[in-house]
Amino acid sequence: MHDHNTHMPRHVAVIGAGIVGVATAVWLQRHGHRVTLIDREGPAAGASFGNGGVLASSAVVPVTVPGIWARAPRMLLDPRQPLFLRWGYLPRLAPWLLRYLSRANDADVRRIAAALTGLIGTSLDDHQALAQGTEAESLVVPSEYSYLYRDRAAYDADSYLWQIRRALGFHWDELEGTAARELDPALGPDVGFAVRLPGHGRISDPGAYVERLAAHVTAQGGQVLRAEVRDFTHEEGRLTGLRLRGRDGRRDTLSCDTAVLAAGAWSGHLAAKLGVSLPMESERGYHIDLWEPSQQLRAPVMVAAGKFVAVPMEGRLRLAGVVEYGGVQAGASRAPFALLRRNLARTFPDLRWREVTEWMGHRPVTADSLPLIGPAPGMHGVWLGLGHQHIGLTGGARTGQVLAQMISGQQVNLPLEPYAPHRFQRR
Repeated sequence: MHDHNTHMPRHVAVIGAGIVGVATAVWLQRHGHRVTLIDREGPAAGASFGNGGVLASSAVVPVTVPGIWARAPRMLLDPRQPLFLRWGYLPRLAPWLLRYLSRANDADVRRIAAALTGLIGTSLDDHQALAQGTEAESLVVPSEYSYLYRDRAAYDADSYLWQIRRALGFHWDELEGTAARELDPALGPDVGFAVRLPGHGRISDPGAYVERLAAHVTAQGGQVLRAEVRDFTHEEGRLTGLRLRGRDGRRDTLSCDTAVLAAGAWSGHLAAKLGVSLPMESERGYHIDLWEPSQQLRAPVMVAAGKFVAVPMEGRLRLAGVVEYGGVQAGASRAPFALLRRNLARTFPDLRWREVTEWMGHRPVTADSLPLIGPAPGMHGVWLGLGHQHIGLTGGARTGQVLAQMISGQQVNLPLEPYAPHRFQRR
């Protein structure tokens, strides 16, 4: 349902203070709206704190490539592979997993990759525009981004992924042998081939970045509330407010005429109240931070064999990646951390550090690997911006800009149908 009176300044409540919610709030203020940002844990408390920090514009190929059906069982049984499952969760996961894997065909992969390119293909420019004039501006760092392989044969085994990227306009340099290892002094002999992509970027401290953007919202007259949104209030199908529960357990109602649901992996119960039955799961992601490393990387790298990124950040080197399915309730598993440490030793054998910190968080993955961006089908005045899987940081700035444009009644220079929330509407 579209609301046609969108040109008037509004009071917009943004539910979720991760990168998508905070970016939406910043852009809404620039369009003249009054904003209240709401999060049960505060800004940057979830995946926006722990993400890999890469503005990975080229990360457009979904996990569900042809052949994944055959490879996934072997990966789950091999502790050296970056895919984990809490087996007790499998009965609950299975219906979603079947829908997810049903996209593992060439036509769907190319359709999804094209849609993601439209959303994240200019992520460095998008984040520079978002952060401009804020205290977060210095944390957006232009850089190249490289994929590391053992040898050319390993790269050739990924040729399907690179063919799709080339067809979508990405270009790169190929480096082999000594030239690949000379990308960075920290790289060990396991690296024999590299793909170097220009025009990418990184966020040098993701948590601080989102926190500074949220502080900018406050400085511009917005309000940041730490509370849990329990429900929507409405009259004749039009939003009138949100029912909140504060940290002290007190219940209250916030009046607003527009709301944006951007709560990531915790969006399901509120989406259901809007008639959207979200086929979405948590892709549990892990990172380890190496504080005061003896060598710092020059630029982010993706170690293709281990499916993890190593990213230089303020005072530390972050290794992030691994996929685990186990829901949002269970705590962290030890095996993914152990795998990251083993991969670290192989890729950066001479690296030393003062201390290690660990993190696990939840990345929301829809059954078709595309986010939901647009008006909620079940209530006037409510909009959705969620389901960005492992590219939430990369796509967060553009998503916020698009939502602000839509809410303000402006034309959006992006085909929106692939992200339409009504594709998951209850029949």
